[in-house]
Amino acid sequence: MPIDVERDGPVAVITINRPEARNALDPEHQDALGAAVAEFEADGDLRVAVLTGAGDTVFSAGADLKKLIPAFRDRVRAGEEPPWNFGGFTATERAKPMIGAINGHALAGGCEMALACDIRLASPNATIGLAETKWAIIPGAGGTVRLPRAVPLGLAMEMILSGEPIDASEAHRVGLVNRVVPLESLRAEAVRLAQVIAARGPLAVRAARASVLAGIGTDERTAMRTEFGHFIGVMRSDDAVEGATAFAEKRDPVYRGR
Repeated sequence: MPIDVERDGPVAVITINRPEARNALDPEHQDALGAAVAEFEADGDLRVAVLTGAGDTVFSAGADLKKLIPAFRDRVRAGEEPPWNFGGFTATERAKPMIGAINGHALAGGCEMALACDIRLASPNATIGLAETKWAIIPGAGGTVRLPRAVPLGLAMEMILSGEPIDASEAHRVGLVNRVVPLESLRAEAVRLAQVIAARGPLAVRAARASVLAGIGTDERTAMRTEFGHFIGVMRSDDAVEGATAFAEKRDPVYRGR
């Protein structure tokens, strides 16, 4: 399979499986990734996903330009949607959280896919960067948008304009990754964290995520109104009643997402 999907209870592990090409995505893999993410979003039993790459050296080198550029040109000429944004992954709004397990180099579009994740863990051998200017193009799947929101502006400018990556240690120091985890335990740690999040109220997790994302770049008053709207919506849910009841009864809650 071009994209492997494994289920671990409420957690989906999505693996870009093309190690022979540095996990670069050709049109087939882009479409498969988009389909895998769409299925995850639509499946009511799945609450959190982990995105990683096959092998132990590369998360993803991004787009397979040798195959993508001809396909892009052909689809545009045919009046069809071009294969870009990694099957829609980096452009489509999601409701559910995703953790990036960066198991090696995340370069160009690979960096953009990592940036599209809500939480990022990295192995010590990981490097993260946007190399597009080396090839006289620019990031086109969210790199110039998301990187300046994740790291200080000056560092984002340096990474984007120079095309030079940073290593896992520096990425952790500046907050681009949450923590650095030994390669052999990276996937397990990402799944463990996903299971922790999946055990929380799913409506609350999605509402909190939406509130955070809506508040970025918004004035405080507007962001507070948005947060309160999400708060009211969650407070009306059966899960909120279950959470309070379980707390009072000193037992683990059973959330049903309604």
